[in-house]
Amino acid sequence: MSKLVLIPSPIGNLEDITIRAIETIKNVDLILCEDTRRTIKLLNHLGIKKKLKSYHKFNEHSLIEKCINDIKAGVKTGLLSDAGTPGISDPGYLIVKKCIDNHIDVECLPGPTALIPALVVSGLPSERFTFEGFLPIKKGRKTRLEELSSEKRTMIFYESPHKLIKTLTDFLKTFGPERQASVTKEISKVFESTVRGNLKEVLNQISDIKVKGEFVIVVGGMK
Repeated sequence: MSKLVLIPSPIGNLEDITIRAIETIKNVDLILCEDTRRTIKLLNHLGIKKKLKSYHKFNEHSLIEKCINDIKAGVKTGLLSDAGTPGISDPGYLIVKKCIDNHIDVECLPGPTALIPALVVSGLPSERFTFEGFLPIKKGRKTRLEELSSEKRTMIFYESPHKLIKTLTDFLKTFGPERQASVTKEISKVFESTVRGNLKEVLNQISDIKVKGEFVIVVGGMK
């Protein structure tokens, strides 16, 4: 029986991949990946050719048994997300749980993730924090925000460009205009930038710029 290896991938700059991740990619027989086109771009950069299988949130339920059987049969399998660490706002949880249920070893390599750099550069307290990922779009969104309104730890969220203004507006209404926050975009890329201030100031600054890229929002806890 082989094992499943979770392989973090660069969140922007391809040079951020680790030596250990490269060696692991070379040694596995099969790579499960969200988007084969993006993974091929990374593998071409590294000069590596590997068998790829598309594995994402829309097909993981139907593929998971086959993947487990392959690993049991000795297929050295790696799970590679499009950007960052598998299982963190990306597919990974289900297959890890299934491996554990089947007594298959799981290894996760350390590597890139967007939330930690965004937290560190925010200037907000980092001793204790909670990662909330993407908020619910509709169902459960209001309830989640109400629950977080009394959260004392620093909060970290992911958000897409087309929902950023709405989410910041919801934060302003829920947490109040004076709550400290930061918005970091394009981490590790050429146009990486961070906007800091209270929620009213941050929203005003974001509204004045072209909203593109991938965003991490950090919000201070209730004092």
